[in-house]
Amino acid sequence: VSGIMLNVIIALIPALAASVWLFGPRVLLICLVTIGTCMLSEYLSRKIMKRSNTLGDLSAVVTGLLLAFNLPVSIPLWQAAIGSVIAIVVVKQLFGGIGQNFVNPAITGRIILMVSFPTAMTTWIKPLSWLDKGAEAVTTATPLTMLTKGGELSDGLPSLVDMLIGIRGGSLGETCAVALIIGGVYLMIRKIISPAIPLSFIGTVAVIMLIAGKGSFTFVAYQLLSGGLMLGAFFMATDYTTSPINLKGRIIFGIGCGLLTSFIRLFGSLPEGVSFSIILMNILVPHIEHLTTPKPFGTVKEKKKKGAEKA
Repeated sequence: VSGIMLNVIIALIPALAASVWLFGPRVLLICLVTIGTCMLSEYLSRKIMKRSNTLGDLSAVVTGLLLAFNLPVSIPLWQAAIGSVIAIVVVKQLFGGIGQNFVNPAITGRIILMVSFPTAMTTWIKPLSWLDKGAEAVTTATPLTMLTKGGELSDGLPSLVDMLIGIRGGSLGETCAVALIIGGVYLMIRKIISPAIPLSFIGTVAVIMLIAGKGSFTFVAYQLLSGGLMLGAFFMATDYTTSPINLKGRIIFGIGCGLLTSFIRLFGSLPEGVSFSIILMNILVPHIEHLTTPKPFGTVKEKKKKGAEKA
């Protein structure tokens, strides 16, 4: 487990470096708070529950880092700490620890913070504004809030090049698509994750948005590079514990995430839907696995006995 988690941390380093460049050194402070709180929460909760120490598997570090990547740079540190406690104690440890949680801890922590502190969680700082030390931080809108529901492009959108390198509003780790793709490809090369979920997730969003955008590939590109799609598809939807274990199930899971994300973006009141789509599909994973798990070769279906007692 520690080897897998270490590879995930390595894959997240490019996005972390890009985030520090885009939003300044406060990124590192937020990451320290979330990672430190996650580790402390895991240690204390397992101590209280009289369970063995599991800090060495590095899963708490990955949860803290992913939670930080889902937060805006202006988030108060105490709120980031609350999200970390919820992710580790409520979502992970109360269900038995690593491998027992049925939803992704980092995403659940983000959703709880979003519901509890909506203003703080939707205040986006303009990238690179931290370099102007004499000026106050400038807030900005995310590209998803600028994109119209009817599939048209609005004025003021960043260029596609800016979208690729992350010069747009958003959470710490979701803006630089290039860094996230590099990390995702690394995980696939190392065979830590299967390409089935990311490709089916992103591919489904692309198809739906091509229809919604009336054939506009530019609209599709903005949708794919906006929000937390890349972060969610490569690093959170692929979580071993909360995603299917077989290929057919993974494809169904990815398509479901893509459909829900697209429908929330196009018809929902929220501009983004990645977090909610992954959580909802996490809940359906046991049913997906039940329907898609292959039967052992030679298995004979058991026939119902005649004259069985009526219920």
